[in-house]
Amino acid sequence: MILIGSLASLLAGLATGIGAILVFFIPEPSDKFLDASLGFAAGVMLAASSFSLIVPAIEIGGIWKTVIGIITGTVFLFYAERLIPHAHYVAGVKGPPTKLSKIWLFILAITIHNFPEGMAVGVGYGGGDIKAGTSLAIGIGLQNMPEGLAVAFPLLREGSTRSKAFLIALLTGLVEPFGGFLGISVVSLGKFLLPYGLAFAAGAMLLVITEEIIPETHSRGNDREASIGVILGFIIMMVFDNIFS
Repeated sequence: MILIGSLASLLAGLATGIGAILVFFIPEPSDKFLDASLGFAAGVMLAASSFSLIVPAIEIGGIWKTVIGIITGTVFLFYAERLIPHAHYVAGVKGPPTKLSKIWLFILAITIHNFPEGMAVGVGYGGGDIKAGTSLAIGIGLQNMPEGLAVAFPLLREGSTRSKAFLIALLTGLVEPFGGFLGISVVSLGKFLLPYGLAFAAGAMLLVITEEIIPETHSRGNDREASIGVILGFIIMMVFDNIFS
């Protein structure tokens, strides 16, 4: 199961490259399209956090273990974002002062996002439920596609070639197997850790959604398009979760 969970998180991470490959075939998309795409990714993550992580955590461990897990995951990612310098195209540079180039700061930002996503996939398989883990892997892979697009094109604006922008976007997705391996390994140590692990991944993802992705999508005046993307992504992930449950 550890191998399956790690491979599933790897495939979900590689989906970032599917979105990024569009840099070779289409002109630069509009800000409306990018914001709607990122909104879609946020909607998928929100539904995955709710139906695939939080609800099972409550069913397995009860409400208070779930609360502890969510808070722990949120605090973990909050400090990771404070301690690791990173940048978003609209929000700018965050974290401690650094001399890293803006391209590297973009890479670090998406890496911070992808780690809890990979962990979510791994933890999803940690309970031994292949259907639940597969639902999460499909959902995370689905939302990684617009993220890849949203990473690659800003890199073009920063002066990267199309090949380099694609490669960087693809590589940022490869952090997910590490998160997946860690997640499934930890919860495999004991079933009592499963609700904490599920809720931990959910808390980290909720912070990414509310502090990073949604504010980013609403910062250029494309609120309606971004909101439609969120709702569409939420619905699609909700359907996936019910199909595989």
